[in-house]
Amino acid sequence: MPHDNANPSDPVSTAHIEALAAMGVPRRYRRGTLLIQEGETGDTLYIVLQGRLRAFLGDDNGKELTLGTYGPLEYVGEMSLDGGPRSANVEATEASTCSVVSRATLLAYIAAHPEFALELMGRLIRRARLATESARSIALIDVYGRLVRLLNQLAGEADGQGVRALRERMTHQELSQHLACSREMVSRLLKDLETGGYIAVRERRLHLLKPLPARW
Repeated sequence: MPHDNANPSDPVSTAHIEALAAMGVPRRYRRGTLLIQEGETGDTLYIVLQGRLRAFLGDDNGKELTLGTYGPLEYVGEMSLDGGPRSANVEATEASTCSVVSRATLLAYIAAHPEFALELMGRLIRRARLATESARSIALIDVYGRLVRLLNQLAGEADGQGVRALRERMTHQELSQHLACSREMVSRLLKDLETGGYIAVRERRLHLLKPLPARW
């Protein structure tokens, strides 16, 4: 599943988010804190200043599906600014600081900077497309195919030997939450790929040693 990460090289986006963050109230959250709960009513936007957040869906059996992860100068919570219920849960995956912006403050900022409304709409459209892509992936692609797709999305540029490292450390549990499958399934597939010489774990980070086979 793709991460919904903003483009850090976009100076207009960064300028607006930084200005909006300055208008909010900074709050700190411990790792594991639930900032947003699915179904509740809310009218606040959370802009990450430090740390990392995870948006996810969960069922009564404890099964979770990660929708996206968000780092500094990315934001969550805009989906409920229409007054509707929250569409997903959001938790801090590490100690984090966020600027909490109220709906009134956001609307005032948009009134003063109408071009930001287009940027906000663009983000909502991208997230809707990602949700559609994720649903299609779960429905039409098997677990191995989803794993290959995810690893390729998370991997950075290849080094001189063609090896690509994942940009961040991810546990088997975290990977399974992106793939809507069990941790045991992820562990088994990764073990097979490691035995086959396709991946290796170095300094607790997955490295793709060569192109992963399309089917397993």
